[in-house]
Amino acid sequence: MTDTRPDFRSLPLPEAIAWLRENGEPADPRPDIDTASLRRRFPRLAHVRTRDLVVDAPSGRRPARLYHDDTVPPTGTALVWVHGGAFIGGHLDMPESNWVALELAARGIPVLAVDYVKCLGDVHFPAPSDDVAAAWRFARAGSAELFGVGPGDLLLGGASAGGTLTAGVVARLRDAGERLPAGLVLVYPALHPDGAHPGGAPAPDAPFTRLSLNFAGSERALHDPYAFPGLGSVGGFPPTLVVVCERDGLRPSGEVFAQRLATAGRDVVLHLEPGAGHGHIDEPADPAALRTLQAIADWAGARRI
Repeated sequence: MTDTRPDFRSLPLPEAIAWLRENGEPADPRPDIDTASLRRRFPRLAHVRTRDLVVDAPSGRRPARLYHDDTVPPTGTALVWVHGGAFIGGHLDMPESNWVALELAARGIPVLAVDYVKCLGDVHFPAPSDDVAAAWRFARAGSAELFGVGPGDLLLGGASAGGTLTAGVVARLRDAGERLPAGLVLVYPALHPDGAHPGGAPAPDAPFTRLSLNFAGSERALHDPYAFPGLGSVGGFPPTLVVVCERDGLRPSGEVFAQRLATAGRDVVLHLEPGAGHGHIDEPADPAALRTLQAIADWAGARRI
């Protein structure tokens, strides 16, 4: 049978959005990334229990999935995790969500993986951010039942677009006077409208800028520090782990953000993954992905004093 799915990386952004809006996200063609295959490949995942949940969010009832392993010593921390997908794709079954959560749960860090509305058509910021904020509040309110930890031991994190959203939510929570996460995990985040050139004006034709404009919804919103937290104050941010990749065009965005946190006297760790490219934790076969996940687990475990 001929595969008629488009290669979204080669499509102009408006065409990719139109196709996704009409057809939904296509199935991943990789035959070995489902949970059963991952358990066979990584036996340490065998005892991780999962439970599907829903979060009442402003965009509607959004899916979430809880991960917990009762057979390993708990670290005393837990994580709310948000996948990427350029704000137009991504879901709970992609490795960047499912495999990451399985691996961290197997290391004693319960995870709630959450989803959010995508920016397809008329949907733009702050809709995805509102959904992530709702998921964070849901997790805090039920932290003891969900994770077996107190709300003060709950971390927030995300990859790529998920990193953008989680950092923006932290800024929103801070300015609203709400309790912040015990720590923030940002993996290859896009914290500026043009993550490849975080110090300058966004180039209108740059691929990152086009994705950012679709997320923001307007030229004015490209300057909103809640949409792109690299533009705003980093004062009051919680301890933060920033993971950047050696071969990632978005690397400058994460590095600049980490440097600003350090200059502001915040607790920050910048982890450079040698040889890795953007999206590497969405590929379980990439050795760099396991190194990154171990770095996250080590950092998260150290949050509990």
